[in-house]
Amino acid sequence: MRRPLKKKHTIAADPIYGSEKVTKLINYIMERGKKDTARKIVYAAFEELKGKDGKEDPLALFETAIKNVAPLMEVRSRRVGGANYQVPREVRPERRLALALRWIVEAAKAGHGTQMYVRLADEIRKAAAEDGEAVKKRENTHKMAEANKAFAHFAW
Repeated sequence: MRRPLKKKHTIAADPIYGSEKVTKLINYIMERGKKDTARKIVYAAFEELKGKDGKEDPLALFETAIKNVAPLMEVRSRRVGGANYQVPREVRPERRLALALRWIVEAAKAGHGTQMYVRLADEIRKAAAEDGEAVKKRENTHKMAEANKAFAHFAW
């Protein structure tokens, strides 16, 4: 008999933009439990994304950035007969979102010299334009999956 599936933890949508993805971004930005600081960073970055005239929709830009960064394939290590193979696998939608958010935040944190909200806004803008570190990371992941396509039959 199969074990019962775990209940998925539901995350409340953020109060300003009404999006669960924004709440998840806030949680990825958060360090040492300082959620209020993380909120300020994310909302300031979204204000920065609105642009000078305030016409651009930061949420739409953010959604585009996630779509451009989210990987479709990744490699997982698999041990077969004493050898380790990098087996290409399709990425589940929940993991796809998690990886996209993580890579955007990592790329923003890697930059030094400017304030975090400016770096985050810049990385989201670059990702929406299919440029930047997070998109490069996705391309590298896809290249590795493509290079190891010969081991696809080891998928489990």
